[in-house]
Amino acid sequence: MRITRRLEFDAGHRIPHHDNRCRHLHGHRYAIELTISGDLVATEGSSEQAMVADFLDVKALLQKHVVDLWDHAFLVYAGDTQVLAFLNSLPGHRTVTFAAPPTAEHLAATAFRILGQACAALYGSRVHVARVRIYETPNCWADAGPEDGAAART
Repeated sequence: MRITRRLEFDAGHRIPHHDNRCRHLHGHRYAIELTISGDLVATEGSSEQAMVADFLDVKALLQKHVVDLWDHAFLVYAGDTQVLAFLNSLPGHRTVTFAAPPTAEHLAATAFRILGQACAALYGSRVHVARVRIYETPNCWADAGPEDGAAART
């Protein structure tokens, strides 16, 4: 059984070597969906009986490990040295640095890795991350799942 929780956040980014408009500094209203899978809890009288997990717990996991860190931040590629230097010159600026350009694909892979570790810490082997979907716009998104191999590093 699979369940999904969706949250939204705002962040800026740029794709420095892109041949189109995304090479410019800009922002998005991102959405992130976390899909987890596992067996239904069968324990009679349990708060989670007949659930994979409580949606409130899934929301808290997603909020703590991704949204709170990326919301209203600038997501920047470590190799984008000029922009990184500029952002670092702004006192108190929220900057999140990534090992690759912060494309929707890279963000989804990074979130998949982060949330996989957090999910394992919370649920053990009972529940697994099945998919992370990052919407860059309402019509454009990237999915990361276990079939995609090694996840990206932040």
